[in-house]
Amino acid sequence: MTVVKSTLPEEALGVTGTALQETLVDLLGLSLVGKQAHWNVVGPRFRSVHLQLDEVVATARTHSDTVAERAAALGVPPDGRPETVAAAFALPGAKDGWLRDTEAVELMVRSLEAAVTRLRERIAATEKADPVTQDLLISITADLEKQRWMFEAENHPRDRESS
Repeated sequence: MTVVKSTLPEEALGVTGTALQETLVDLLGLSLVGKQAHWNVVGPRFRSVHLQLDEVVATARTHSDTVAERAAALGVPPDGRPETVAAAFALPGAKDGWLRDTEAVELMVRSLEAAVTRLRERIAATEKADPVTQDLLISITADLEKQRWMFEAENHPRDRESS
């Protein structure tokens, strides 16, 4: 049963649909990784890391909705069911239990970096198939790179010589 007919040719729709579904899974998973870290972070930088994790979660959730709606608009039913996300999620995830603030920061650097790497592959794949979707993926990549940068900046040791 097809409810929404796509404006894209079949081959382009296949490439675009795959890129959107994989991005949806990454974003939903990333929001769960961020929340898991948010709930379990401890350490001297607890508050700043805790709040920054919420920013990542909000960004991932907002973009996941946009990605799912883009897929639906093209006639591809988005699949964000828990079992789909669990089966297809490929980014680094949080360990069980408490996370030191430094561990949470490193986890987010790795997870965001992996998400961005995967997005860049999809950007290349959708260049000819659907420039509109490519533009959406570029925008998401920019936001995730910004989040990665903010966490990466947390990783650098403080300048102890100037204190």
